[in-house]
Amino acid sequence: MRFSILILCASLSAQSYRDWRIYGGGADNIRYSTVKQIHRGNVHKLRVAWTFDTGDASQGSEMQCNPIVVDGLLYATTPKMNVIALDAATGKLRWRWNPHEDRTTTIPKYRNRGVVHWQEGDDRRIFAGVDQYIYALNAQTGAVIRTFGSDGRADLRDGLGRDPKTLSIRSTTPGVIYKDLLIQPVVMSEGLPSPPGDIRAFDVRTGKIRWSFHTIPHPGEFGYDTWPKDAWTYSGAANNWAGMALDVKRGLLFAPTGSASFDFYGSNRVGDNLFANSLLALKAETGERVWHFQFVKHDVWDRDLPAPPNLVRVRRNGRLVDAVAQITKSGHVFVFERETGKPLFPIEYREVPGSEVDGEILAKTQPLPLKPAAFARQILTEEMLTRRTPEAHRMAVERFRRIRSAGQFVPPSFEGTIVFPGFDGGGEWGGAAFDPETGLFYVNSNEMAWILRLVPRPTATNRMGGRVLYVRHCAACHRDDLGGSPPEFPALVGIGKVRSAAEITEVIRTGRGRMTGFSHLPAASIEAITRYLVSGEDRQVTGAAESPSPIQMKYATDGYNKFLDPDGYPAIEPPWGTLNAINLDTGEYAWKIPFGEFPELAAKGLKNTGTENYGGPVVTAGGLLFIGATNHDKKFRAYDKGTGKLLWETLLPAAGNATPAVYEANGRQFVVIGAGGGKSGAPSGGTYVAFALGN
Repeated sequence: MRFSILILCASLSAQSYRDWRIYGGGADNIRYSTVKQIHRGNVHKLRVAWTFDTGDASQGSEMQCNPIVVDGLLYATTPKMNVIALDAATGKLRWRWNPHEDRTTTIPKYRNRGVVHWQEGDDRRIFAGVDQYIYALNAQTGAVIRTFGSDGRADLRDGLGRDPKTLSIRSTTPGVIYKDLLIQPVVMSEGLPSPPGDIRAFDVRTGKIRWSFHTIPHPGEFGYDTWPKDAWTYSGAANNWAGMALDVKRGLLFAPTGSASFDFYGSNRVGDNLFANSLLALKAETGERVWHFQFVKHDVWDRDLPAPPNLVRVRRNGRLVDAVAQITKSGHVFVFERETGKPLFPIEYREVPGSEVDGEILAKTQPLPLKPAAFARQILTEEMLTRRTPEAHRMAVERFRRIRSAGQFVPPSFEGTIVFPGFDGGGEWGGAAFDPETGLFYVNSNEMAWILRLVPRPTATNRMGGRVLYVRHCAACHRDDLGGSPPEFPALVGIGKVRSAAEITEVIRTGRGRMTGFSHLPAASIEAITRYLVSGEDRQVTGAAESPSPIQMKYATDGYNKFLDPDGYPAIEPPWGTLNAINLDTGEYAWKIPFGEFPELAAKGLKNTGTENYGGPVVTAGGLLFIGATNHDKKFRAYDKGTGKLLWETLLPAAGNATPAVYEANGRQFVVIGAGGGKSGAPSGGTYVAFALGN
């Protein structure tokens, strides 16, 4: 127990961290609860207190919501983006809002991580992102508040300086509230064209934009010289999609950003590309930049900052320092002073190789922290390849010898480059938790290698056929042969037998799941792609050229390809997933364990392999760390936060690919998690499960 606990606990009010009013538990996003009715000594007595089946899960759907609890009501989202309010003590439905009541075609499957609550007097509102809109709902009834935006919704496509009708944009992660401002994350295309990823604050009453921060700087703005001079008119993304943290006392907003589009080839965005792949400290009142740090310059590896930062307190030279910690997909933790951005551990700028791909100019150096040590392995070597079976090892070696693998920042290539940790991390959207009692920082990690391979992209002309249009816009995920990169990106072979042409057209136009829409394409081009998918007809379209980019993107990728063995398991030696506890005072590890397993391998004696995991941890004053996340075994677990010892586990109806919430209702402590599954081909679910102490 560190010395600072006495100072910290004395500063906490009786109600601090006792509820879960905000995504991540609080504005600081440390995922911590002071409620300790459940503790190390009795956690084995946890029982299901209530369940709520949303009733709208379907194969492939996901439910990643971290519920919030306000004044006895639990607010959450469903797989089809209904918003629900439940009695937090019993799970009884109070109200349900369905944004798709008038939809005439198949309702898309969504990824959504929760909602936002705001209150002033009797005016209580829930804000929910659906499609390209932010809706305002009455928190007590679920009724749409028609005075917000246009008839109850603000259009996220507005105010970006481009034709809204051509933009595909949505929000999957809850925003943050500062006074009467809603500052909202957004998701957009990782290809071109794509909207710019401006960070925007909306008036909570009117829905009007109060301020914008240009993550692709305009002329005269800081960072403008790190892009081509006209990039602000055609480049896209560099958006905050993962969420934010807020220092309410200082009025500082901390917003991590993703890469610029196109993710894997940047000939039309030569330069370091501020403020992509950066942590931004902004004045929450105005959007003015206070400081920034760029983690990846000119990203071509899809190294988005994957999670909101954690606002922590660490001890330096005998004093407590307010700091901000940011995890990365590459498996690192960067820690900065909150007010100045000064690194609290040394950061080294390392020389990295240049690209052999024509038109690509990479940065000569990239930053990596010297401490803490990375929480995921950093380079894949032949000695690390799977030995699960002799055949699996042989095939892994054969494939490995045909591709590049040399650690971080190895350029994309035509033969294939290992990205390890992969496109889903290392650290991912589930984020980290911080224990203010001990200074321990908890992060779960994936250890999956992916293969990044560049391929020529058909040149856009005024007349193109359905197949060329498909290859230009769809093959990067679903492959040239329609075979997909299952399970993340499904095969489209025979799609016309299970989906109508109208349904396919709608998905292409508006998007689905992690796929953003292609509303910028002319209707004739979308129809041509649909015809090609349904019947194989290669219909020619005149006037099909669509990209506003002054430089046609010469290369795309051949899909998002995991490096797997012949049986579909990771082609590397375990662990395939880990759970880590890091002391942020010292930068040393308190403990590290494999996290998750494959039940079918465990039955054969291959246990504790770790698995891919999605969703984050919650730490409590009762000495516990709660986490679901493990994608293949569907377990929900409680660990001793000090040692990593497993104290309790249970099976969920589907994988708990979500962050749990901890709260108190009617004098009883609850831990609730959404069992949504659906990731990586796992069975889908739609049940919220709440646990409390039994007899």
